[in-house]
Amino acid sequence: MISQYEQSRQANIEKNAALLKSLGLDKPAFEPKEVLRKPKAVPPRKRKQSATVDEDDEGPAVLEEPPSKAQRIEPQDLKEGSGVRRSSRNAGKAVDYKGEILRASLVPLAYSSGVKTTENTGPLGREEGPRKHNPKTYGHIPGVAVGTWWESRQGCSVDAIHAPWVGGISGGPNGAYSVALSGGYDDDVDLGYAFTYTGSGGRDLKGTKNAPKNLRTAPQSSDQSFENTFNKMLKRSSETKKPVRVIRGFKLKSKYAPSEGYRYDGLYTVEKAWMEKGLNAKGYLVCKYAFKRLSGQAALPVRIVDEEDNQDPVTTPEATSKSR
Repeated sequence: MISQYEQSRQANIEKNAALLKSLGLDKPAFEPKEVLRKPKAVPPRKRKQSATVDEDDEGPAVLEEPPSKAQRIEPQDLKEGSGVRRSSRNAGKAVDYKGEILRASLVPLAYSSGVKTTENTGPLGREEGPRKHNPKTYGHIPGVAVGTWWESRQGCSVDAIHAPWVGGISGGPNGAYSVALSGGYDDDVDLGYAFTYTGSGGRDLKGTKNAPKNLRTAPQSSDQSFENTFNKMLKRSSETKKPVRVIRGFKLKSKYAPSEGYRYDGLYTVEKAWMEKGLNAKGYLVCKYAFKRLSGQAALPVRIVDEEDNQDPVTTPEATSKSR
């Protein structure tokens, strides 16, 4: 027997999906497949030991002598520009890192240098360093292409795409600058080129008895309100139609979510803001928003998932009940 909760969830999903489709999705006829970024695992190299025995020699085999350790040199022998790494760990060792030849497929993406592009559909953003641009900006950030990917939320903040490391909404008096999709509510729908988004608040900041510090997953205990700072930002966006930057994270249960890390999916506008009964036992109200992607941007790649997970997010969403 289907529970009342599940019935309500399915009804909300169908209603939200119908709303998004009524916005007129600018969806391409062909959706590119995501190309995984992580390098394939390479088995560890075995140490080669070869016998140096003469065919007529009846004695025991003599194994090849193992390679000697790096030559030790004195600190005074280190010259500027010699390419020798200077660190306490390698003190006294002549390790010429400039002369190393590294296979790109074996180098973790976070440590690669030079032009940060991979085999995937978008470039790799920075993970560290000072910000070059102000994240309190409406629209694109100069030099950051749609499809750019980061390993962490810190990287999104460094490149000014989405400033908060944890929060899902960032904005100002004229609306939100950016939002992050990395979980969502049970009845949110993501069609890629449009999605529904549930607002912030309505949870007891003291947490629960079993998880007093796990505030983001505490059960809803009051109505959400457009007076909430973050909800007010998105409500304002629906009025000003200022473009909102959107990043999708790997935790989002959607075929448009990246399989790893976080990806910049371009600019959206908030087409509608409303309140409705949430999926909670006492029927507390939640703030809801409908986003639509601006036209003329690069197509969104479709996530590569296991066969059992390769379902339409409209009909088979995954419950996460994660607060923003």
